[in-house]
Parts: sequence; structure tokens; C-alpha cells
Amino acid sequence: MTLPFLSLMIFLPLSGVFFLGLVRPKDERNAKSVALWISSINFALGLILWAQFNRFNSGYQLVEKHEWCNGINIFYYLGIDGISLYFVMLTTLLTPLCIIFSWHTIQKRVREYMMVFLLLETLLLGSFCALDLVLFYIFFEGTLIPLFLIIGVWGGEGRTHACFKFFLYTLLGSIFMLLAVAKLYSEFGTTEIPSLVDQKFSPLLESWIWVAFFIAMAVKIPMWPFHTWLPYAHVEAPTAGSVMLAGVLLKLGGYGFARIVIPMLPDASTYFAPFVMTLSVIAIFYTSLVALAQTDMKKLIAYSSIAHMGFVTLGLFSLTPEGTTGAILSMLSHGLISSALFFMVGMLYDRFHALEIKAYGGLHKAFPKLAALFLIFTFSSIAVPGTGSFVAEFLILYGTFQINTVFTTLALSGVVLGAAYSLWLYHRLFNGKLVTPLNDSTDMTSSDNISFGHKSIETKTHQRTNLDLTFSERFILCYLLVVVLAMGIYPRFFTKHINKSVRQSVLLHHRISRPNIALY
Repeated sequence: MTLPFLSLMIFLPLSGVFFLGLVRPKDERNAKSVALWISSINFALGLILWAQFNRFNSGYQLVEKHEWCNGINIFYYLGIDGISLYFVMLTTLLTPLCIIFSWHTIQKRVREYMMVFLLLETLLLGSFCALDLVLFYIFFEGTLIPLFLIIGVWGGEGRTHACFKFFLYTLLGSIFMLLAVAKLYSEFGTTEIPSLVDQKFSPLLESWIWVAFFIAMAVKIPMWPFHTWLPYAHVEAPTAGSVMLAGVLLKLGGYGFARIVIPMLPDASTYFAPFVMTLSVIAIFYTSLVALAQTDMKKLIAYSSIAHMGFVTLGLFSLTPEGTTGAILSMLSHGLISSALFFMVGMLYDRFHALEIKAYGGLHKAFPKLAALFLIFTFSSIAVPGTGSFVAEFLILYGTFQINTVFTTLALSGVVLGAAYSLWLYHRLFNGKLVTPLNDSTDMTSSDNISFGHKSIETKTHQRTNLDLTFSERFILCYLLVVVLAMGIYPRFFTKHINKSVRQSVLLHHRISRPNIALY
């Protein structure tokens, strides 16, 4: 393509931000329609990108490189490979779904809310496409601003504490990365990722650079013990904010490991691999036990996300093709599954205005469709065969088993805890006697009407006997379900784009031989 396709995708949502800021539509519905149309067009561009992607090419594609700062060798440098392709697709998929979900749930400062979501999409896409460390840092750090606003303005009662804790944790971690980028520039005179991957580092420099990048990525994932900001952010964030936080933002840390840390710092990654894998196993066990003790639905899912990301870092630092591919596939499947779970929790909260698990019970009688979909996504979360998470965790465990059987055994035992808290949550919400009274106060809105230009889709009015899913809610959940099942039933459809890039970008540059890696 001669068209700067990646720049178009990155800055199309930003053009929507400027449009909404300058035009200032009087009707809030117009602001929603603009945001939905722009995010939907960007998803269509993502499908074109996926169709045009050459899976036989292991290098970067659709490369754009322009001099950014005259005389200092820093470039506006973009490109994608099989690793970044699906993270771009995940971002463009979830953004319009979040806007659809927020159609009736966000009642104040709607125009500003839509502007912030479009800005977040721009920054996330830029992070996944950037091939220069300075450019990556700008996009990476910039994601703090819209998430801070989403939690701080549209969050719950404890939003002030949650948004400041989120901001300070992630900002502090990113400062270490900025210092590392400055040191790399002073040493090699460039911040281009492909160039730095081919550089030779002294052992001391490589170790210090690795530690700096590790802190930044570990906070973003977040890994244990850097995880304490996440449950507070999830609980206080609006539903769509939790979806983007768990579905995409947490993946920036794992993506940073796969794109920058492991290829650029192979010796240090090998040396510190046992340390990272130990932290990963601790995260799987500790956060799973904490999840079992939770009384808040959002906190339980938040802690489960930390446990799932423990599997991701375990696979990445196995430094095997299977483990790395499984880790990337796990991030994608978790992005879809956790988004669906947070959407469904938000649907319950919009009807009953309670996040405490004890406020629910026996909901399958009033919500048969929601109960069925919640059960399917629960099975997906615990890696039942036929779902994407099963394929991902199998590859992770197989890759780890080639390196160390102890880590593999401990991680496999953690799967049992995951099944325990997931099924226990489902049981308390949907089985047993009906706890929450179903009366007229549970009605959410008079209609579910979403405009697409001059057309609209309207569902029936919520009545006491019609509390189950609306059209837009069924659309969101079924859309995610189709992708999750497709990943499990025919995983080659996804892995064929990832495999070559994994071997080229992540593992080819490891100068430590496989037998030496296996010593630990």
C-alpha cells in the first residue's frame, strides 16, 4: 500500500476528537453517533489491514519512516508484524463495542466521554505500531491521560483515590523506561527498535537497561507485587473503562516484553528468566487465592486478570517458540474474555446497582440468556477445550515444560484455583434461590435505541418480566463469543500470522544457546 495506512488508523480517532471539540454538537446523540461511526470505520480499516497482511513475511510491513526531530536521529517510525497485528485488531474491535455499551449508561458529559475514548484508541494503536522507542514512550505514557479521566470523571464514589493510585504507579514505572531510552540514545545514537535489537551490549549495561524496562512493563501488566493499583481502578471505573483497561491496556506490558525487552536484551532476559517465572507462578497462586476471598464482582475479575497475565509472562520468559506464541494468544483471548465478563457485570450493575456478590442469587430465572453466556465465558476463562484460552495455556505449559517441569507443575496446579473462583462466582450469581427482588425499580431504561445515521434499532421496553438482555447487549456478547470460539476451534487461523514473527522478532536474536537456557 502506498497509502500511509497505519497513520490513517492511528489518527482517524484523533480527528474525531478534534471534530467533537470544535463542532460541539448540541444533541448528545450526535456525539455518540460520531464516535460510533469513526470507531466502526477504524475497525473496518483493521479488517482491510488484516486481509492485506502477508503472513509469509516475518519482518515489519506497512513501514512508515519520516524524520521527526531534525539532526537528532529520532524518527516517526511505524510498522507492524504478526505480533502487533492482532493487538491492533483487538483495540479496534473493543472500542466500538464500548461506545455501544455506553450509549445509555453514560448520562453526564457525554461528548467529553466520547472524545476521551477516541483519544485512548489513538494512543493504544500508536503504542502497538511504533518502532522507535521515543515514539513508543509517548504513546505508551499518553494512555495514562484518558484512563485517568475515564476513572476520575465517570468512575464510582472512590474514583479519586483509584485514579491517582493508577496514575502514580504507572507514571513511576514509566520514568524508569524513559531513563533507559535516554541511556540507549547516548550509547548508540539511535532509538529505533530494529537497530537496537542488532546492537551488542556490555553485560552491565544490558542488565541495568533490562531492569528499567522490566519495572515499566511489570507495573503495566501488572505483575505481582506491582499489582495493587489494578483492583481499585477496576472497581471505580465505568464498565467500558474496565473493558479497555483489562482488554487492551494490560496487554501493553506483555507486548513491551515481546517487542522490546526480550529481542533487544536477550542475555539479560535469559539471566533473569527464572526470577520472572518465579514471580509469575507466585502471581498465579496468590491472586487466585485472593480472588476466592472477594465479595465484589469487579475485584474478583480484576484479580483473575492478574493471574492470567502470570501465565503470559511465564510463557514469554520460557523463551521457546511455543511458550511465546501461547503467551501472545493468551493475551488476545484474555482481552476478549475479560471484556465479556466486565460487560456482563456492568449489565447486572445497570439493573440492580450493586457489585457485592451477596446481593445476587438465582438470576438464571430472570436472565436465562445472560446466564448461558456468562457460563460459556466462564468456561472460556478456565481454559475449557474448544476455547482460545485452552490453546493458549496448552502452548504456554508445553513451552515451559521444555525448560523447567517445576514451574510447569505449579502453573498447572494454579489452573484448578482459576476454575474454583470462576465457577464459585457463577454459582453465587445465578444458581440457588432468587435473592434480589425483581420489581419495577430494576427497569434500566424505557428503550434500547442506537442510531446508525438515519436508521435506528429499537428493542422492547424493559418490563418486570423482560429483564434479560437487550439487542445491543446480545450483539456485544455474541460478537465476542464468536471470536473466542473461533480461536479455540481453529487456532491456526490466528497462529499462522504470529508464528513467523515470533521466531524472527523474539527468538532469533537470542545469542544464548538453548542448552544454556535449559540449565535453570
